[in-house]
Amino acid sequence: MISTHKLSPIRSEKVPLITKIAFGSGDLGTAITAGILGFFRLIFMTDVAGLNPATAGTILLIGRVWDAINDPIIGTISDRLNTRWGRRRPMFLFGALPLALTFVLLFIVPPFDASGKFWYYVAVSFFFDTFYTIVNTPYTALTPELTRDYNERTSLNSYRFAFSIVGSLVAVIGHQVITGLYGADKQTGFFMSALILGIFSGLPYLFAFWGTYERPELRDPQEKNLSFLEGLRITFSNKAFLNVVGIYLMSWLTLQAVQTILAYYLIYWLRRESLQLPVILGVQVSAFVWLFIWSKVSNRIGKKKTYAIGMSVWIVVLLGLFSLPRDTSDGIVITLGALAGVGVAIAYLVPWAMLPDVIELDELETGQRREGVYYGYFALLQKFGIAVGSWLIGQMLSVAGYITPPAGITTPIIQPDAVLTAIRLLIGPIPAVILIAGIVLALKFPITKEQHEQTMAELAKRRAMKP
Repeated sequence: MISTHKLSPIRSEKVPLITKIAFGSGDLGTAITAGILGFFRLIFMTDVAGLNPATAGTILLIGRVWDAINDPIIGTISDRLNTRWGRRRPMFLFGALPLALTFVLLFIVPPFDASGKFWYYVAVSFFFDTFYTIVNTPYTALTPELTRDYNERTSLNSYRFAFSIVGSLVAVIGHQVITGLYGADKQTGFFMSALILGIFSGLPYLFAFWGTYERPELRDPQEKNLSFLEGLRITFSNKAFLNVVGIYLMSWLTLQAVQTILAYYLIYWLRRESLQLPVILGVQVSAFVWLFIWSKVSNRIGKKKTYAIGMSVWIVVLLGLFSLPRDTSDGIVITLGALAGVGVAIAYLVPWAMLPDVIELDELETGQRREGVYYGYFALLQKFGIAVGSWLIGQMLSVAGYITPPAGITTPIIQPDAVLTAIRLLIGPIPAVILIAGIVLALKFPITKEQHEQTMAELAKRRAMKP
């Protein structure tokens, strides 16, 4: 029987190590699926399923838009849920297995024509994105309940994203090893990769369910249940929330664009497909290490300055990748990947550490806690932006004249110069400009450590006055 003792109120703001590990592990499974989808889904649909890049990009757009819409819906449901295990954690159990099953279906090539494949992938994306949200939105909404300490939240997120990076590493290494066993039979290789890795994607949520807790004292029995439109009005009227959404959106638009285009860059520009694994390993291992370094730095100089420094490093790397000639040595390419990890760690860490501070400020101003609403709309705006970004990548490649490789071809074809230029722009100057916008937003973020401490002191006084 699963223990429920962790549901008792926890007064200390220091999170136990076992809880940090259990909480962090929750991001392992979704990171496995997100890693495969981010690095390989578009190229799977174009080079394995045989779809036009514009069609593939439209599929990603439709799936992401639905994924964005369902986040505030699931977030609101998790705010209203009332069980012996809490509001958020039971949803881990409900969504874990369907998440794994629908992930596998994404990497089947059905025996349909292009139109049939289009509707197949749209339908499967609908179900996968629904179950992804069912586990992920309540999971992320746990963060402010585990601790209200400003620095401890940064530490908590460093554990979460350490597991996220490990999940990405498992996904990339596992995918390369498994697909490599099947050589030129890429259809079978992708399917077996999704099957094996999909099995592991749902399991971590069982540990996260057991090892985390929710704070009953943070749940106000008089709290008003919000409609979709009320939640929309509240979130869009909160300037600090919109600011942190912008920071996160700029960070993850860049990450998503670079993830998506990296395989095309290595295969068609540098013509070194074998570099995919070492470059991705360089990025992810570096990001893993720098998560903990940036966590310490943030405690000293604050989240805003930490973000600006890390993103500046990433901008330099992106412009370096754009400038690389084809005869660049493998060592330089891998080194740039490792340096990119310095900025990638910030994209994981800082925006998610800022959001709980916004939620506390909202509680001070309104008297209500609405983690599910805020995390739901946070994900909605982020995913909608990424949806448009993914669609634009597909459109750019299509307009540039991308040639879909014929079935059975084992060596990379020669793409037109316009396509190569589009690929280089998408891995360099375009994401660099987006990151500059993110830095501007971060420096304007209105909540400092001192202001957050004042907010928490006032909230503590209010809670002490309640009967």
